[in-house]
Amino acid sequence: MDRPDRKKDEQPGGPSSSRLAYGVLDTPPWYLCIFLGIQHFLTALGGLVAVPLILAKDLCLQHDPLTQSYLISTIFFVSGICTLLQVSLGIRLPILQGGTFAFVAPSLAMLSLPAWKCPDWTFNASLVNTSSPEFTEEWQKRLRELQGAIMVASCVQMLVGFSGLIGFLMRFIGPLTIAPTISLVALPLFDSASNDAGVHWGIAFMTIFLIVLFSQYLKNIPVPVPTYGRQRKCQTSKFHLFQVFPVLLALCMAWLTCFALTVTEVLPADPTARTDTKGDVLSQAPWFRVPYPGQWGLPTISLAGVFGIIAGVISSMVESVGDYHACARLVGAPAPPKHAINRGIGIEGLGCLLAGAWGTGNGTTSYSENVGALGITRVGSRMVILAAGCVLLLMGVFGKVGAAFATIPTPVIGGMFLVMFGIITAVGISNLQYVDMNSSRNLFVFGFSIYCGLAIPNWVNKNPERLQTGILQLDQVVQVLLTTGMFVGGFLGFLLDNTIPGSREERGLEAWTQVREESEEASKALEIYGFPWGTGTRFCLSSCTRYLPFWPGPEGVGRGEVKMSQL
Repeated sequence: MDRPDRKKDEQPGGPSSSRLAYGVLDTPPWYLCIFLGIQHFLTALGGLVAVPLILAKDLCLQHDPLTQSYLISTIFFVSGICTLLQVSLGIRLPILQGGTFAFVAPSLAMLSLPAWKCPDWTFNASLVNTSSPEFTEEWQKRLRELQGAIMVASCVQMLVGFSGLIGFLMRFIGPLTIAPTISLVALPLFDSASNDAGVHWGIAFMTIFLIVLFSQYLKNIPVPVPTYGRQRKCQTSKFHLFQVFPVLLALCMAWLTCFALTVTEVLPADPTARTDTKGDVLSQAPWFRVPYPGQWGLPTISLAGVFGIIAGVISSMVESVGDYHACARLVGAPAPPKHAINRGIGIEGLGCLLAGAWGTGNGTTSYSENVGALGITRVGSRMVILAAGCVLLLMGVFGKVGAAFATIPTPVIGGMFLVMFGIITAVGISNLQYVDMNSSRNLFVFGFSIYCGLAIPNWVNKNPERLQTGILQLDQVVQVLLTTGMFVGGFLGFLLDNTIPGSREERGLEAWTQVREESEEASKALEIYGFPWGTGTRFCLSSCTRYLPFWPGPEGVGRGEVKMSQL
């Protein structure tokens, strides 16, 4: 298949776009699309499974693995829908959508309010009857509250995206705001990770060791795998298996080890580390179950939940803009123009709305780890991610798949959390590479923001009565916001960075702007980021659409618009 020539990426250490086997506009063979689509699904598996399992305890579901499997299947299904929407109508880059950790912290803060704390009897497995109406209402009313908050907050994200407001906001958001915000997504979750790992530290450390071994020490060692070609029917090729699936391989090996220790009765005193305690989930789960909107009932809305989730929405939007540019660079595409970024953020808001309606207990965002997988496979075609979206849909319909992941032993999950949360924290701190960290101003802004993001939520959780104003709704809003570390740290970073005097070079804004490089291939940008089938450029033209911030311009006008609208 003939593919267009691509300019080499001249950034140090960056991948050469000319080495791409298939670019964003190419269509690989169908079998390659399916294989790589499954690979992208497996790459995102850790994050997709982790989010429902983190929320399970605060939803009173720690002793109901069957419902946990329903949540996992639902997040698979909705992530597939959102991926298809994003690639077809949104940013139009090969970027996967899935559950976001940015919503976890505000969700846990909301569920920690006195009105939503789980009753004591739900923590005792002997007292929990998962089929009783009383227990069903306990967890469903919490999910409905999360649904309502996510759906309202997603409307704010759609407004910011489709109105073009995201471009205006990005002028004031620099590395010193992003670094504490993203770092504090994961730092407050250390308690959840340590509690799960502490069930059996031996198994947790084994999981950590395997992830570190595969992802760091063996990542550059290729593994021969059998392949099939047209000229040479059966042959072998080298595949960097450990680099692509480090978490999945470690998870499966630790899982099998727990199964072997359970069969040999080595773990008789640790029921939470055994695999047979949740074994009946596989037999109880249906083979086919199609998730649908409102499956847990009619969503409810509270101001406290909405304001908390909006803090997560802001963090998710900032991270997604960075993912768009990273994805474009890896697949050899021009930097995304403003109308494409506006549309991508707006479609992510629509995805969060769908996630809230379906009842995943979470939203959706662009997956950074799958952006990295594009650089590994050297296949940047959007058809591959469309195939991955279809795989997610199918996995969400097969009930046994979600049930299988719900049987993962608790210490294995805890070990995975320790690694994943550490990486998320490091990703946040890595934004400081653009900032002059020899400046006492920048040291103060970052250090004070991130420390307050840990200290203030800790104090509020221990002294909730100190914030009582007598107005219940106001008290709940204040408590949720002040117990969400990413909001506290991000707000202080934003306020201090924009009020304390400092040059653009010192603040890292110049280097931050250079990352969003201008594109010289305006016609190609219009081809990649425009609507499918020439809509808005050759067909469905209207004088009104030129004023829409998310609509690509006609071919004659679009080239100038694309050059002027680069971030």
